[in-house]
Amino acid sequence: MKSIEQIAAELQGYDPQALSAAAVNDFLARLVEPVAETETLPIFEALDRVLARDVISPVSVPPHDNSAMDGYAFAGSQLRADAPLTLQPVGTALAGKAWQGQVGPGQCVRIMTGAIMPAGLDTVVPQEFVQQNGEQITIPAGLLQPGDNRRFKGEDVMQGQPALRAGTRLSPAALGLAASLGIPTVTVWRRLKVAYFSTGDEILSLGEAPREGAVYDSNRYTVFGLLTRLGVEVLDYGVVGDTPEKLEATFRRAAAEADAIITSGGVSVGEADHTKTMMKRLGDVAFWRIAMRPGRPMAVGRIATGSRSCVLFGLPGNPVAVMVTFLAFVRPALLRMMGSNAAPTPWLRARSLEAMRKKPGRTEYQRGIVSTASDGTLQVRTTGNQGSGVLSSMVQANGLIVLHHGQGNVAVGDEVDVMMFDGVI
Repeated sequence: MKSIEQIAAELQGYDPQALSAAAVNDFLARLVEPVAETETLPIFEALDRVLARDVISPVSVPPHDNSAMDGYAFAGSQLRADAPLTLQPVGTALAGKAWQGQVGPGQCVRIMTGAIMPAGLDTVVPQEFVQQNGEQITIPAGLLQPGDNRRFKGEDVMQGQPALRAGTRLSPAALGLAASLGIPTVTVWRRLKVAYFSTGDEILSLGEAPREGAVYDSNRYTVFGLLTRLGVEVLDYGVVGDTPEKLEATFRRAAAEADAIITSGGVSVGEADHTKTMMKRLGDVAFWRIAMRPGRPMAVGRIATGSRSCVLFGLPGNPVAVMVTFLAFVRPALLRMMGSNAAPTPWLRARSLEAMRKKPGRTEYQRGIVSTASDGTLQVRTTGNQGSGVLSSMVQANGLIVLHHGQGNVAVGDEVDVMMFDGVI
């Protein structure tokens, strides 16, 4: 396991006082490691868990060539581009069992969707496209190509091949695919345990009486929601007063019980704060000024207790900054710890409806509202006030407009990247 100093030495141009957003993610990718323990779960309990090993298909899906349509199956070699084809139905093939008859030239079989293709037949004409001529059907010229509307054996999954790869986060579709193979259980990485707490004597928990200079804690609840959406086991340690004894006890407890710790507040560079002091004392921790807005201060590292080592993410105190740093940095790191090989959250390109001032040299995350223009293209506008304490703007937004490190001013009509919230927060 590499130390913070060793990881920093591997990063070209590493400067903890002016770290780019890209460098932060590069650093965290080297810092965190996936969990090692697995468990086997029934399909109904495996949603959003991460596969620990490949799921090898015991069967082919579909198990036979079959019809993709309700219609008539016939030998496609009889089709002619310049002439209609007239055929005589000689039976009906139903889904769930093979049709046992014989089909000769000029003949066809009425067939249902999913029914096994009779021997020698390779093409299906949908029933709505044929003309009935007494007991015969006629297929118009130029309507079909040989092989149309046939599903091939193993077209979805072939027996003996991986149907789902290790590292896949099990979506509803993945659960359905596993079930379609007759597989009742899957082996997944154990659920990641993440402890979190807010720090500061000025923070009130819900139910406490208001007092001058104090504010109600919002960060615990947004972080709880973000972690729950991610699918980790959440350990809520509440609000911890800014005293050395309380902080030390909470850090030690969290390091003993969790794989990762998330705190909010008390990590500003140069700040005389017990939280920061305790992080330094108990762990191998780096304190950064990230070239970003909002969310400039952040701490990362490890806190060890006994034989365990717990990853630490010390986030800023402002509510919006907490959410932005979580989405930009903590979420990708936690997914890696969960064993997921998922790509980063996809970004959309949208046309800006307003001008935005931006100096190169830092990444800015503006709260945005993406909508569809009358011409079908995507457009985005900001929510207005972009202050890091304006939490209502995160409620209004459906994504973050990402203005990259080297990017300058944005003019009306310029395309920008947007990190969408759907399914994330």
